[in-house]
Amino acid sequence: MLQQILQTMTVDPDLLSELSDEQKAILFVKIREEQVRRYNEFEKKNQDDRIPRKPKKGRKNVDFLLGKNGKEWVWVMGEHKKDRSIEEMIELEIQERALKEAEREIEEIRRQEEAELARKLEEEKERMEGEQHQKEEELRKQREEAELYASLKQAREMARKLEEEKQKAEEEEKIRVEQLRHRFAEDQRRSLERLVKDKNRRSSEIFTEYMCKREEMEKIAEQNLQEVELSWQEQEKKAKKAEEEVKELARRARIEYKNSLRQGMNVLNAVSAFSGNGTNQKPPVPPKSDELRKSAAKVIKKRPPRPPNKQAVVDWFLEEERPKGVGTDPSTGKVAQWFHGVISRLEAENYLLKMTLGSYLMRVSERVWGYTISYRAEDRCKHFLVDTSEQGYQFFGANQLVHRSLADLINFHKSNPITVTGGELLRSAVGQLKDPPDYHELMRPRITESTAL
Repeated sequence: MLQQILQTMTVDPDLLSELSDEQKAILFVKIREEQVRRYNEFEKKNQDDRIPRKPKKGRKNVDFLLGKNGKEWVWVMGEHKKDRSIEEMIELEIQERALKEAEREIEEIRRQEEAELARKLEEEKERMEGEQHQKEEELRKQREEAELYASLKQAREMARKLEEEKQKAEEEEKIRVEQLRHRFAEDQRRSLERLVKDKNRRSSEIFTEYMCKREEMEKIAEQNLQEVELSWQEQEKKAKKAEEEVKELARRARIEYKNSLRQGMNVLNAVSAFSGNGTNQKPPVPPKSDELRKSAAKVIKKRPPRPPNKQAVVDWFLEEERPKGVGTDPSTGKVAQWFHGVISRLEAENYLLKMTLGSYLMRVSERVWGYTISYRAEDRCKHFLVDTSEQGYQFFGANQLVHRSLADLINFHKSNPITVTGGELLRSAVGQLKDPPDYHELMRPRITESTAL
């Protein structure tokens, strides 16, 4: 199973959920070692392709201006003696913006006032023209009356008087127009003076408003910065804590991995020491029975990567595992006390939480083809996946001791901890707490061709 994971570099989520923290850490170490190995092979294979080559012609290049020292010329704003500080630059920009806004407002007011003065001047001209036209009409009527009812001399005298009055009226009209123009120019001058004062005053008001808004924004930004700083410090503490936990877990995984290697080597040396005439020859592997070969061939040929449902697990156990005597006590031939059926992780934890430290049970996993030892630790329940193979049974991982049966594995770890860092010893087995027991479906008689006939 481990070789398949390292080959595909993928882990099934159901398999990962069945692994304990130590087994997950060991699996991570092995995957990381495989990644480093593949990377080194790739680097060695493609090292000739990394020779720098000349850039092709026609491509655009970026060149930097160089200083006297031959390095890239860099101008940092605010560091030169002639540069303004950021506060001065911001204040100057606000002044310019306030002045432009005040000029825009004053220009709008000036256009409105000029339009109003022009309208009044036009109305005054129209009024004066109307009065002049009315006087001319009266003089014309008087002249006509004089010509009809008076003598020639009187008519001439009347015409002369009318002409003098007409000239006098025209002169008065010119004087009034000139006075009106002078008054309009004076009003315009006073309006411009007032607008200039208003512009300066309005510019100062806008500048003050901008500065107040800037101070408020700076206060809000400072408060937000303090909140972000506190949040960042809290996240940094959590990240450091998580990093320490990951480092501790990785350290324990390395220690566990080294200890498992050392323990495996010790067992191999012990076996080789007792194998004939003091030589280091390994003992011959016992021949496999025909039934084991057939079952192994059947597993490789027909069994999917993981069980599709619970019934598939039951069929697998009845066809391939039960003939080996899995789950039975070799001394009595009956079902072992620690053996349970296809139960879930939650059910196993419900059994163990009521028990003392060191209590354990062996359950058939419903997610992978194998078994899981559920162990009652000090702070929680741990679950260790047992991998099945043709050679026997072992904990998931590399360089693990292979046992010929689950009973041998259980007996071995009654005196040898499962992990060196955790020190898990299998002290007391948890038996069945209900009737019928949860393994009854695994122990039902098998229907064979002979019994069917």
